[in-house]
This record gives sequence, C-alpha cells and structure tokens, in this order.
Amino acid sequence: MASPKLGVGSRGLPQPQLLVLLLLLGPWPAAGHGGKYSREKNEPGGEFRMEKLNQLWEKARRLQLSPVKLSELHADLKMQERDEFAWKKLKAEGLDEDGEKQAKVTRSLSVILAKYGLDGRKDARAVSSNSLSDPTEEDSLEDPRLEKLWHKAKTSGKFSSEELDKLRREFEHHREKVREYNVLLETLSRTEEIQENVISPFDVSRVKEDVLHSKHTELKDRLRGINQGYDRLRKVSHRGYGTEAEFEEPRVIDLWDLAKSSNFTEKELESFREELKHFEAKIEKHNHYQKQLEISHQKLKHVESLGDREHVSRNKEKYAVLEEKTKELGYKVKKHLQDLSGRISRARHNEL
Repeated sequence: MASPKLGVGSRGLPQPQLLVLLLLLGPWPAAGHGGKYSREKNEPGGEFRMEKLNQLWEKARRLQLSPVKLSELHADLKMQERDEFAWKKLKAEGLDEDGEKQAKVTRSLSVILAKYGLDGRKDARAVSSNSLSDPTEEDSLEDPRLEKLWHKAKTSGKFSSEELDKLRREFEHHREKVREYNVLLETLSRTEEIQENVISPFDVSRVKEDVLHSKHTELKDRLRGINQGYDRLRKVSHRGYGTEAEFEEPRVIDLWDLAKSSNFTEKELESFREELKHFEAKIEKHNHYQKQLEISHQKLKHVESLGDREHVSRNKEKYAVLEEKTKELGYKVKKHLQDLSGRISRARHNEL
C-alpha cells in the first residue's frame, strides 16, 4: 500500500488519467518525419531532438513563463532528452526487461509536467509575471505550515535581505521535493492498480514485486528527507542562520547530509565535500546569470515600448546571449546534480 499523499494540495500533480496514459505508453516516440530525430531539429527554432519535448517547450512559451522559469525548464527538458535516449539505447540492447528504466524516465517527465504547469491543469503558478516583482512573492509554497513559517521569518527581523533570499530558496526547494514525492506516489498507485488488473501469461510476479518494493523504499527515503527538511526550515525560521552552516545552497545541503549518512570513507567524504564546494560555486554562477537575464528582459521590454529600433536591436542581442548562457549553465548544474546524486545512491546501495 502506497504512503499517504502529503497535504500540499493537488495543484502540483498531473491528472491521474495522464499518468495512466504515460505509464501505459511510456516515453513518446520522436516524430516520424525524421526517424529518431524530430523534424524540428533541422528547422529554425527547434530546441530539442524529440518532437514531444519541442511541443512542451512551445507550450511553455505560450504560457508566458518568466525567463528564469523557461531557462530552468530548458535544462530539465535537456536532461529528460538525454535520459530518454539513454533508455532507448538500453531497450534496444535488451537491458531493461523489467521496465524499471522506462518507469523512471516516465516519472521524470510527469514531474516536469507538474512542476511547470504543463499537465493540462489550470494552474496560477504556470503563468508568472514578466515584471521584476519581489521574487519572494511570486509563488505559493502550497503548504499552510510553510507559509506560516515563511511569514514568521520575514517579520522576525532576524534575517538580512540576502539571508531572506537564501531562506526562500530553501522553502522553494522543499516545495519541489514535496511535489516530486506526490507525483511519484501517484504514479506508484496507478502502477499498482494497472498491475492488479492485468492478467499476465508469464510468471513475472516476482519481478513486479521487486520493482514495487524498490519504489516503496524510494518513497520512504524521500518522505524521510522531506520530514528532515521541514524540521530544518522550522528551526532556521525561528532562530535565524548561524555561522556553523557549511553550505548555503539547499541542493548542496541535501547532498552533504545524504553523503554524511552514506557508506563513504573519510577520504571519500572529504573529496565529496570539495566537489560540493565547486558545485555550489556553479549554482551561484547560474543564479547570477538568472538575475541578469531577468534584468535584461525588463530592459528589453522597456526599450521596446519606446520604439527605438537601434536600442531594441542591441538589447535583443544582449538578451539572447544571456539567455543562451543561462540555459547552458542550467543544464550543467542539473547534470552535475544528477552525477553527484548517483554517487551517493551507489554508496548507499553498497551498504545493503
């Protein structure tokens, strides 16, 4: 029996029908016009090799996501594309007999659909303002407990503006972890329902049982991490930041906590700590470019309203350069995060 859904509301979840469809069909094939390469790859404006990802990208642009949200989505879709082509290669070599890798890329796509409001639901967070409003006020945290903690922290006077920005990133990171947990839970529930209603001609019950067991283990691990994360947010919101924190970025803090509880030797742990410092610097660089991208976007909108062609052309060029650099850095951050998470996961499995 799957774990209960966390109480953050249903806005972050894909529709159950969509999840069932994704589970049944698996990753969508690329466009038939160009074999495994989509037609858009050879046309101006095509961002991805898979047509379905181009369609999601265009849908996101129509929803008028902010430049930063678009750059984040671009990085996520690039990672999704890489993982789906890796899965296709495994499948062709007959190395995914139990369908575990296929289920993983399907879950990943479900998370992306929910995260950016591309799952067909009317979702206020999917349409964000293009103005440079206070970044701490843009998105709901989707959990009354988190909203209460955030309000307490903002009005406590214990945080500088930089520390409030840092704390907000931690809150938003926690919200994303809850969303991913709920999508995984929903997917697992639908998988169990489907398997219970399918009469298989082969005796694959043991394989299914092992796969489901690993899913439940993953759910428990994620829920434990979410509870630990909430406890941390509660303490920091009440006490403020101390000087003892080794890292500042939420994703890096999570990785370090996991690494310390994994089967690393002291030497391996020290090496991992150094790599996390480099990773944190990479995240900070990406954050800097995201801020510059927002400022450039605002300037571009301003000069466009004035109608000065020369200024518009110059600002468009600057914006395009920043946009491309931000996308590139976003992908590198996502890839580095995946690599570091994989190392921890392998270390944890070695304990068993």
